Amino acid sequence: MKFLIFTQILNSMSLPIAQSELIVNADGSIFHLHLLPEHIAENIIVVGDQGRVETVSKHFDKIEYKISNREFTTHTGTYKGKRITVLSTGIGTDNIDIVMNELDALVNIDLKTRTIKDKKTSLNIVRIGTSGALQGDIPVDSFIASSHGLGLDGLMNYYEGLKLCDEPEIATSFMAHSSWLKGLPYPYVVAASTNLLNQIAHDQVQGITATAPGFYGPQGRQLRLTPAMVDLNEKLGSYRYKNYRITNFEMETSALYGLGKLMGHECCTICAIIANRVSKEYSKDYKIPIEKLIVLVLERLAV
Repeated sequence: MKFLIFTQILNSMSLPIAQSELIVNADGSIFHLHLLPEHIAENIIVVGDQGRVETVSKHFDKIEYKISNREFTTHTGTYKGKRITVLSTGIGTDNIDIVMNELDALVNIDLKTRTIKDKKTSLNIVRIGTSGALQGDIPVDSFIASSHGLGLDGLMNYYEGLKLCDEPEIATSFMAHSSWLKGLPYPYVVAASTNLLNQIAHDQVQGITATAPGFYGPQGRQLRLTPAMVDLNEKLGSYRYKNYRITNFEMETSALYGLGKLMGHECCTICAIIANRVSKEYSKDYKIPIEKLIVLVLERLAV
């Protein structure tokens, strides 16, 4: 059942959650996002860049709310009659940890009584991102949908429920293939929501997305410092598991998928490829494919 994992993890938490653990602002909003439950829709688009929020919401028929705090900007409105929220997460799995926990709290915790609701709400969360391709045959300005998130970031290892959503056979074979260094975070792999992936990206190229905890060394880039694994990108690009290959690198998907799976939310990522790490090409104007991708996602969410 959809919320079996969620129930297994939280079935002992019937008492009010302490103020230090669930921080609520004086106006009743959740701490970092500064949102109240009525401020969000059940269909949510997440983007990294604050400026991209308006790039999405300019297509809305109307906007009900515009709320900003720190790097988190939220617009909620309607597109072709469907209520949709677009929210900026900032960069990295640490920010995804904040966003996913606080979005879940808005729909599945009573912020006034600080207790978990008996009836759970499942959100549809689509990440629209930018990414670098790890395969030479993936052209710049194309789209890639993430069938899985390969977490090189370590975040989900902090959650007891990881074993309930992880696909360890993929992670284990990747570690063997890449001669993974013991000092690096233990990799994990989580699949996308099949339903949402089919709805949003049924006709797009799909593959495993590697999620890194940084942009330079963790993605094999070398400026003045040498990465611990100088051949990381080659190892990622040459890896195969059954019919899967690692198609691209970014910084959010593994945590989005892992937390979403444990909390009972439907999550998928689709990225515009703005660079190819094999051919060393970079998009001449990445805003053009991003705009096309935004329209595609909105159209398919509105169905």
